[in-house]
Amino acid sequence: MKALQIIISNNSGKPIYEQITQQVKAAIMKGELSPGDPLPSMRVLAKELRISVITTKRAYEDLEREGFLVSVVGKGSFVAPQNPQLLREARLREAEEHLGRAVEAARTGGITLAELQETLSLLYGEPEP
Repeated sequence: MKALQIIISNNSGKPIYEQITQQVKAAIMKGELSPGDPLPSMRVLAKELRISVITTKRAYEDLEREGFLVSVVGKGSFVAPQNPQLLREARLREAEEHLGRAVEAARTGGITLAELQETLSLLYGEPEP
């Protein structure tokens, strides 16, 4: 079993189950976890993270509902074969969340759309139109 590094932050504004789901999704999208890889049981993960089994159960259920995990009764939870469109959609959603925060910061700071677009072009590494 590949080591799954999950770090829970008490300072995060996000619920623990959400922190788990985000970190597992990130590991799958980065290729750190491959289709068919087993995940620790809910009980083992709860014990390792010193959290409730109910919390790990919620995270695993969310991951399964979103197509990232497959659970096999009596055998455990495994990384699901990934649909490239699903992965792309997940990355797009993540980018939209980050860009939404960037837009709010820009508006608050009086930065124009043109300045923000120029910054994004520079960060993305493409020349301006």
